[in-house]
Amino acid sequence: MRTIQLLVVLLFPIHLHAQNSYINHKTINLSGQWNFQIDSSDRGVNENWITKSLTDKIQLPGSMLTNGKGNDVTATTAWTGGIWDSTWYKSPSFEKYSQPGNIKYPFWLQPLRHYVGVAWYQKKINIPAGWNTGYSELFLERCHWETTLWVDGKEIGMQNTLGTPHRYDISEMLTPGTHNLTLRIDNRVKDIDPGIDAHSISDNTQTNWNGIVGKMQLINRPAVYISDIQLYPDVKNKLVKAVISINNLSNKNTNYSIRLTAADKNGKQHIKPLNKKMELTNKTTIVDINYPMGNNFLLWDEFNPNVYSLKTTITGGNGRDEKSVDFGMKNFEIKGKQFNVNDRIIFLRGTLECAIFPKTGYPTVAVKEWERIYKKCKEFGLNHVRFHSWCPPEAAFIAADKLGIYLSVEASTWSDHLGEGKPIDKFVYDESNRIVQEFGNHPSFCMLAYGNEARGKNVNEYLTKFVKYWQQKDRRRVYTSASGFPEVEASDYTSTPRPRIQWWAAGLNSPINANAPSTNYDWAKYISSNKPTVSHEIGQWCVYPDFKEMPKYDGVLKPKNFEIFQDLLKEHGMANLADSFLLASGKLQVLCYKADIEAALRTPNFAGFQLLDLHDFPGQGTALVGVLDPFWDEKPYVTAKEYRQFCNVTVPLLRMDKMIYKNNETFTAKAEITNFGEAEIKNIIPEWTIAGSDGKILAKGKLNNKNITTGLQSLGDINTPLAFVRKASQLTLTISVGKFKNNWHIWVYPVEAEPKNNFNTIKIVQVFDDAAKTYVENGGSLLLTIKKGSVNPEMGGNVPVGFSSIFWNTQWTSFKQAPFTLGILCNPKHPALSEFPTEYHSDYQWWDAMSHSNVFVLDSISKNIQPIIRVIDDWFTAKPLGLIFECKIGKGKLLVSGIDLVSDSVKRLEAKQLLLSLEKYMLSNKFNPVTKVESATIEKLFLKNQNSN
Repeated sequence: MRTIQLLVVLLFPIHLHAQNSYINHKTINLSGQWNFQIDSSDRGVNENWITKSLTDKIQLPGSMLTNGKGNDVTATTAWTGGIWDSTWYKSPSFEKYSQPGNIKYPFWLQPLRHYVGVAWYQKKINIPAGWNTGYSELFLERCHWETTLWVDGKEIGMQNTLGTPHRYDISEMLTPGTHNLTLRIDNRVKDIDPGIDAHSISDNTQTNWNGIVGKMQLINRPAVYISDIQLYPDVKNKLVKAVISINNLSNKNTNYSIRLTAADKNGKQHIKPLNKKMELTNKTTIVDINYPMGNNFLLWDEFNPNVYSLKTTITGGNGRDEKSVDFGMKNFEIKGKQFNVNDRIIFLRGTLECAIFPKTGYPTVAVKEWERIYKKCKEFGLNHVRFHSWCPPEAAFIAADKLGIYLSVEASTWSDHLGEGKPIDKFVYDESNRIVQEFGNHPSFCMLAYGNEARGKNVNEYLTKFVKYWQQKDRRRVYTSASGFPEVEASDYTSTPRPRIQWWAAGLNSPINANAPSTNYDWAKYISSNKPTVSHEIGQWCVYPDFKEMPKYDGVLKPKNFEIFQDLLKEHGMANLADSFLLASGKLQVLCYKADIEAALRTPNFAGFQLLDLHDFPGQGTALVGVLDPFWDEKPYVTAKEYRQFCNVTVPLLRMDKMIYKNNETFTAKAEITNFGEAEIKNIIPEWTIAGSDGKILAKGKLNNKNITTGLQSLGDINTPLAFVRKASQLTLTISVGKFKNNWHIWVYPVEAEPKNNFNTIKIVQVFDDAAKTYVENGGSLLLTIKKGSVNPEMGGNVPVGFSSIFWNTQWTSFKQAPFTLGILCNPKHPALSEFPTEYHSDYQWWDAMSHSNVFVLDSISKNIQPIIRVIDDWFTAKPLGLIFECKIGKGKLLVSGIDLVSDSVKRLEAKQLLLSLEKYMLSNKFNPVTKVESATIEKLFLKNQNSN
């Protein structure tokens, strides 16, 4: 082992400290009641409030919001957050929500009160006679966000970190006796602008709160004390390098001994202690020690999250000091295009955490709560969490260490002005240094980015320097420029939004909406040629609001947005459909997430994905993108077990060119598997089955016996004739590899089935011209199947329809990204669908219909119509939309299809089958519409001149 290196450095004005447990130090808990006063005019400094006795009271830890402090929310509240669509401020339909006593915003969860500005906090403390004359520190965890401290009227300094504790050296001030602590906290965005949508400060998520919400204490240490320990595990050489900073306030050089002892936190292993002698200078000494871990040390990863605690003790003439620091023996590195942990390839299956805490409006500092969050992630097959434009408290790292979660952290920023020489440029460096200094020992801390989606003059040059700075300084983790963009060559890995089935602003031109159903695609063309590629914010698929969730909001944030959406649904006479809309749109949402995730898993040499999101994002216009709600609780339409079929350490996959077949075809597909489990799966025989809707196995087979190694690999081909299918069927194909299973629906239609339509009985038209009008009025049965784009905007033609769910939400995208709908809702047992097997929600057999369709605003036709196929509208508009409905016209019967079922029908198996089903229904005695509609109303459905075409 090399000798100890002693380096002398200057003391920083404010000491930086890593996460530590201080042993046997004197502490005074500052939690409890403080004096308080709001300073909305920012006059407190000029009026010398430092020495004034503040008149109000507040409970800390806590925020002004949790204490009921601040201003009423009004129609002119100045929020910290971007409002991309100002409809709420202008539209008559929202006017009632801007009235006093009924303020309801649709953009995010609404706080009970709101305050942005200066507030003062004051507490009288008593320092006991036994308090040492060494180092004294005021420790404030999770302040928001700029604090200035005075002790007995003397200004100590200012701190403005968003992600780490505020620590003040007040050694010279804390003599035994009574002292006054005064804090000025300012949560305004001033010269340092992280971006008003940065989740570190935004009302979109945690709110821009004012206060202190974590541990608050005075700490007293000896005159010679350990100020910092940074640990650098070296798995290859079986050691951990400890870089220990020791401050000496005794004003003299002195001899000390140092002892290092490591033990795993589960009590399985104690490492042999190491003892050294050293001489300390009268300032700061940095001690660099290689500590051997022996030959049988335990590794840390997602499967075996073994955490060690290193206790460091120094003993000398000025007494004794100890610190205990957690770490893990882990090597997180890059090999080629993939991440490796301890020489094992891993695949990041991640979600975002966006500082969403509805009960408090600020992040929890409780380890148990973070454990609950991460356990839910693991239940749904994830191993990775990205903190979008913020850094969590230490409790989040401790819990991730314990459960084996790989964390990506950002320097509290989402800036549009990076690299422009503004104060934010320096803040990013300062903040990232504070974050790494504070939390860098945690084995879960694996990735670091500046923040989210950077813009600004010279942004690429700035981020290149930022990445290189950290690569040279600390290789315990990997670095990228920004999550999403821009990409710079210097980054260790690429974070990009290209590998996903819906791009921002792609609308109906996205892969899922523009391409016929298939699973035979991947993102190989988007993979970086020389480094890992992680897909940025995949998913973003919306679901209808769950109004039964509303009673959970018993804290400081209220779902006033949900109240608006519920009102709109009631006003349109559909309150009874809320649960059905939730379930049907939820099934489509899961289908979209399955497609997104499986495409990532099918991609060779892909490094991972980051979902947006596993749970709902309640801000930015209300983005209900989660299969979990904002409290990390499950919604009623998918279980963790079902989700893990396509999102797990090991997932069977299927490449098929199409999902719709005739029964004279042969089903052909290629089976694959991706395995990033702890070990190789040996000597396994994969199996496949095809089952009917009743669960009965109709076909089955086995693939070749093989060993499933790490990564993506082929299982073999599946080929089976479909002649066994005698009637139109929805089938389920399942691949099983040991305990891992995954399944997909396919549809098979009989080739010989033809409608027995006597054209004197049913007439099929695409325009409602005079001939069609006369025919139905005189008693005929008319099927009106309308060409896409033919419907009058007022009657529904202005609603863009696509197959997928809504991407993110329409308010945040300013109603510019189609589709605006959330799939279909139907009764699958309706006789009109007897030959078109379906469940109550969208699945891939509806892709063709939704790609060739118009919708109708039903109450513009008749408030009494109950459609055969309903389309679920965006919750911001909540219109009653129909795709297929029936009515009486004069003496006749009309069935109206917003789907064009006849154009180019030779190539459209689904359209032919649905047409067949509708014709069969119309020929039966079950076709007996009861709602009467005038011909003139049907004529209004069409754009002018359409009926003459």
